[in-house]
Amino acid sequence: MAFRPVLRPMSDPESEAFCGLGCAPIGNLYTEVAEADAQATVTAALEAGIRFFDTAPHYGAGLSEQRLGRALEGFPRDGIVIATKVGRAVVDDGGRIVESGRVGSDTIFDGSRDGVLRSLEGSLTRLRTDRVDLLYLHDPPDVDEALRSTIPALHALKAQGIVRAIGVGMVWTEPLTRFVREAPIDVVMEAGRLTLLDRRADETLLPAARVAGVGVVAAGVLNSGVLADPDGSPYFDYFPASGEIVARAKAMQELCAQYGIELRHAAARYPLQHEGIEAVVVGARTAAEVNDWVLGLEAPIPDELWHLLEAAA
Repeated sequence: MAFRPVLRPMSDPESEAFCGLGCAPIGNLYTEVAEADAQATVTAALEAGIRFFDTAPHYGAGLSEQRLGRALEGFPRDGIVIATKVGRAVVDDGGRIVESGRVGSDTIFDGSRDGVLRSLEGSLTRLRTDRVDLLYLHDPPDVDEALRSTIPALHALKAQGIVRAIGVGMVWTEPLTRFVREAPIDVVMEAGRLTLLDRRADETLLPAARVAGVGVVAAGVLNSGVLADPDGSPYFDYFPASGEIVARAKAMQELCAQYGIELRHAAARYPLQHEGIEAVVVGARTAAEVNDWVLGLEAPIPDELWHLLEAAA
């Protein structure tokens, strides 16, 4: 696909950057993360050979971008791939848009052309860079309006060379499928819809993307925690998981254990079994978490286990 080269650092066009660090956790998603731990997380990813980093203004109201920018400072820019998003304006406690490049306390949706330009300007400042490699429209509430106004604004930025590829990132596959079919975009990011527990992206989104030649990046591969630890983190799609969901995850965990594989490692690699998936993005908030899932990427998983997990789903 034409999109895949964008996942490769410009200084290493032959590399296979199929796994990226999701930086929502270092923006204090769910749990506060110390500054030193956030820096150590990104450093561990770099040391492990990870060169693809995904962030957004919405993650910690700019904090994730700011921390990522600090941690990457001094690393050759052409040696990394940075993805961020537009569509959310960073605001302070009073709901006022903060000065460009600052961190706030919340975000509000703004998909206007001016909003897109302001958002990217702030992101570039926080990330301490002059360009981004991937720019997504983040969870647009109105597909028609986004097609009319926001997507053209993204195209203009790509034409100027400020971004290398453009796309849309969402949880829901129905609107993503519309964007794939109706908008001239390079990539979409689906969150939590191509996992061991939720296969909805495989119904219409992936077939449509293959036809259109649009790349797909898979995020939310642990479904908010239940596929990482069904007992210790029984959450599915940001809410407490139902008993049925937990039971299915535990059954998969038992199957993985029979082959000496951790459930979270199989879950992180599952999307890569599908044609058209360019990369997976896995979030981490500590260096230990980074090292764990990088180790899991190397563990051999037999085809027989994949078949059993499919049947268990």
